[in-house]
Amino acid sequence: MFQTLTPQGLSTGHAPFVEEARSRGDLYISQPYDLYSEENHEVWRALYQRIRPRWERYANPSFLRGIEVLELPSDRIPRLSEINQRLQPLTGFQAKPVSGYVPGFLFFDCLRRREFPTTITIRPPDRMDYLPEPDIFHDIAGHVPMHTQKAFADTLVRFGDCAHTAVELTAGVRDRQERARRLTNIVKAMSRFFWFTVEFGLMRGPRGACAYGSGLLSSCSELAHAIDSPEVQRYPLQMEWVVNQVAEIDRYQPLLFIVDSFDHLFGLVDRLERWMREGKLDNVAPGLPDIQESDLRSFMDAA
Repeated sequence: MFQTLTPQGLSTGHAPFVEEARSRGDLYISQPYDLYSEENHEVWRALYQRIRPRWERYANPSFLRGIEVLELPSDRIPRLSEINQRLQPLTGFQAKPVSGYVPGFLFFDCLRRREFPTTITIRPPDRMDYLPEPDIFHDIAGHVPMHTQKAFADTLVRFGDCAHTAVELTAGVRDRQERARRLTNIVKAMSRFFWFTVEFGLMRGPRGACAYGSGLLSSCSELAHAIDSPEVQRYPLQMEWVVNQVAEIDRYQPLLFIVDSFDHLFGLVDRLERWMREGKLDNVAPGLPDIQESDLRSFMDAA
């Protein structure tokens, strides 16, 4: 089915265009659409065709509407310019192409500006089932359809507000070590909350739980596992639990949290910010995710 990889292409780990941008220090880039190889498009087609029936069965209705409104192509990698042309009038959001990992504060600040950092490379054909880093299928097919839903889009903006609140609250701490400690705890709490909602969130639906988290919606196997498997524990989202819950990236999620609606989710992010202001996130449970130095530095430097 798949052709031999040619020098041209934008496969994860094999994309000279992206590697050159990184070497120049360019985080925000363009989508050089003509560089996609036929193999890249074949990977998109295979991923889409395999997961589409799962979306129909397990996805939140807002996600399914988003797929149709965006006219997400099934036979080729989307042009971000076309996606943005349809998305921006709905909620103001735009997919913003990036060369790789976006440090924490910069990522949340993009959300605040209604910009979603989007990877332009696509996974190679020998890694269809699992890739530890995002690719364009995860970002565009997993995340962006949800950005057509106003209450969800507004919730992402509130996450961005929380990042600015974290900087504001810690900027006056003179002891740099103490400031770093507090920020590490706050960012860990924010990351966990984001992980168990935006990435792996479930929502109550007319037929039971359905998925709205992009990590589920871009994974054919885990999407079904999250809803059907008796091995998965599913609980109503409780703030004190989520911000202290270890988040693991290299296995199916054994524990998932359910919200009632997107308005409910927005209210929970409001509460997250209140807890931040009250100091309740200054000492969360240790454990994953580890906060990378680049993430912490991005918050420290934002002040």
